[in-house]
This record gives sequence, structure tokens and C-alpha cells, in this order.
Amino acid sequence: CLGEWLADRGLPTLHFLVEPDTLGALDDRHVFVAARTEEPVGFLVLTPVPARGGWLVEQIIRGHDAPNGTASLLLNAAMRDAAESGSTYLTLGLSPLSTRAPASSPNPAWLRASLRWMRAHGRRFYNFRGLDAFKAKFVPDRWDPITAISTEPRPSLGTLYAIADAFSGPAESPVHFIGRGLGNAALDELKNLKRWVSFGNGT
Repeated sequence: CLGEWLADRGLPTLHFLVEPDTLGALDDRHVFVAARTEEPVGFLVLTPVPARGGWLVEQIIRGHDAPNGTASLLLNAAMRDAAESGSTYLTLGLSPLSTRAPASSPNPAWLRASLRWMRAHGRRFYNFRGLDAFKAKFVPDRWDPITAISTEPRPSLGTLYAIADAFSGPAESPVHFIGRGLGNAALDELKNLKRWVSFGNGT
């Protein structure tokens, strides 16, 4: 399932807060598996958040053969399990580029402009809007902003580079990571153009 899911992502594999390789170190994580005719078609990984007495939904993975609603059923099972165990906190994790959480403080104009551009064009890399809508349909109690802390008075390009470096992982520089993402996006756009031309020619 995980290999199929990763192959469908427009972005290269991310790390840090969105690490995909969780099954090799389950430790105190909880795993929920969806099966169809005894074959796994999806799974969900819950990771404990001890400081809040609850859980982080670290991964929801669907394989190509998963029927519609698989992710929702997995999340429902995980939420029920967390509630029955006495947990009072469960988070669905990051929702990149979302505007639902109240801003803790105003960002510089250049950063606000950059985020607007990423929201407009980020679909070429990943369905950020779809992920945000999926999480919103469960009507969470609240949306919390995720804050990057720096010793600088204002965020700088160096700070953004360091954040990108955390997500790209130790084996790849942010420049190479972003380059691969742009390359994947260009290939996807070329495929879409070819399909459009073929459709227009009636082939």
C-alpha cells in the first residue's frame, strides 16, 4: 500500500513531521489495517503524544484497490479506539497551506505573497486543498497554527532553507529536493498536455 501511495504523490518523499517510513519502528504506535478479501488495502498509524495525553494520526495510506471511504473508516476506528482508551486528544496532523487556523502573528509581506503563490500553484505538486478538505469534513474542535521558532526578529530565507532541509531529509539538499519536485510537476503537466492534445484530435 505504501509504495502505491508514494508513487502517486507529485512531491518527492518528505521527512521530519511527515515521515512515511513508520512501519519499521512501530514501538508504541498503534496500527489499523483495512483489508479486502484478506488483502491489505490501507492502513492508519497512530503515534502517541504523551504531553497531551493523546495521539497523532501520523499516516493514512490507501492502496489502489481500496474502495471509497477506506480512509474515513480507518480514522473512525482510530478515533473510537482512542476514546475508549481514555484519551482526550487526537490530531490529524499538518494541513499544509491551510488558512483555517487563526494566525498567531502577522507574517512579512514577502512571506504572505509566497504562501499565496504556493496555494495557487501547489496543486501541481500535491493535492493540498483536497487534504485540507478531508480533514475539515471531520469538524475538528479547533485548528491550531504550526509555528516555526527562530532567534531572528523576522523570518529570513535562511530560516526557510533550514525548514526545507528538515523536510527533505539528511540524504538530499533542499535545492535538489525542490528541483526534483519541479521536474515531477513539469512531467505531469506534459502528460496532461499530451492527453488534452490527443482528446482534441479525437485519438
